[in-house]
Amino acid sequence: MTTRWYSLRRRLLALLLGGVTAGWLVTMVFSYFDAHHEIDELFDAQLAQAAQTLLALSGEYDNDDDVVELMWGGHPYQKKLVFQLWDDQGRLLLRSRGAPTMRLTDALGFSERVDTRGQRWLYYSQWDAQRQLRVEVGENHAVREELSSYIAMRLLAPAVLGLPLLGMWVWFAIRRGIAPIDTVADQIARRAPEHLDALTPERAPEEIRPLIEALNGLFARVDRALDNERRFTADAAHELRTPLAALAAQARVAERARDAAEREHALSQIREGSRRASTLIEQLLTLARLDPGNRPEMRPVALDTLAIEVCADLGGTALDKGITLTLDAPATVTTRGNPELARILLRNLLDNAIRYTPAGGKVEACVTADAEGSMFVVADNGPGIPEAERANVTRRFHRLAGQDVEGSGLGLSIVARIVELHDARLEFDDNAPGLIARVRFPALAGNHA
Repeated sequence: MTTRWYSLRRRLLALLLGGVTAGWLVTMVFSYFDAHHEIDELFDAQLAQAAQTLLALSGEYDNDDDVVELMWGGHPYQKKLVFQLWDDQGRLLLRSRGAPTMRLTDALGFSERVDTRGQRWLYYSQWDAQRQLRVEVGENHAVREELSSYIAMRLLAPAVLGLPLLGMWVWFAIRRGIAPIDTVADQIARRAPEHLDALTPERAPEEIRPLIEALNGLFARVDRALDNERRFTADAAHELRTPLAALAAQARVAERARDAAEREHALSQIREGSRRASTLIEQLLTLARLDPGNRPEMRPVALDTLAIEVCADLGGTALDKGITLTLDAPATVTTRGNPELARILLRNLLDNAIRYTPAGGKVEACVTADAEGSMFVVADNGPGIPEAERANVTRRFHRLAGQDVEGSGLGLSIVARIVELHDARLEFDDNAPGLIARVRFPALAGNHA
């Protein structure tokens, strides 16, 4: 999958400025329509008030007066305002300059009409209390549009002038805000490959703390993996040196043998040493395969079937030592795991018990399941493991002092690693005499005792 890279600075700048601009525009549109509504209310009130004022002042005109036409005033808006005064006989008594001699409107109250020039006019008409005089006042809607446009332009001007300044400030703030990320990136880029200690920037925003902690966790895991690899290589070289030296010594003995019996004995020692070296190398390869962080494929595994197969494989070894090997697996027990690794785990536990149990002894294996999960138990009557040493027996190449049983000290290390990969638990207990080893696997639907 290809990574799609993008500039965090440009994205933040676009999101912030885009949001501010959109918010500003919405505010301006809302303010425009709100102002237009308030202007309409104000001018409607003025129309009604003007009509009522004219009615109040119309008492000096009687039916015998000629039509009076008022002169223009000094305000440009007056050219867009007209009015008429009519009597109850339908005679025009008074009109403003520019007002027609025909009625402005036939409707009472507020009305609206578009004239022959396509201009929109708003009218208000009202009778006096005696219904003898009727006043009609008209206003060109362009007056309101001009005022609303003026208000909109006054709102737009700060936005036009302020947005570039705001953009510069947002860009500066974003650059300063994400500068610690550049610092951390530079600190990582300048690191040597072997420099895996934790990142400790002098100043860093709280938002990138999870990233730094995740990187520090990764560095710690890589450092442990490299350290394990170095120790593994050193330990493997040390452990292989002894059998290889023994093989070389037996080869020299075979070359210098004085008779066939001595040569055959030396060759027998070479074969046995080769077998031990092969077993050691096989265990080392198993450990190396288990070391990477990738978890193996997990699927349902029949634990009881695996135990039967492993016991069958090791039955001959137990018989050769005169050891009684028994298995109690009364029912199907299923757990989630890797079949190959689970087989190695069971085999190592049983092989370890058989090797350390003296001739004539007994090794008992058991597979059970309950609500908490499944369990594989191996009990022997060998020398056991002192409680103080149980924390160390899973370390690589660790062997108990004073034991002469053949081994490399890797069997329980492999067991412990496989147990970890299966999220299981390894426990040791006394068997008086001997040892009980238990591996508890997590619960899986379908297990039953």
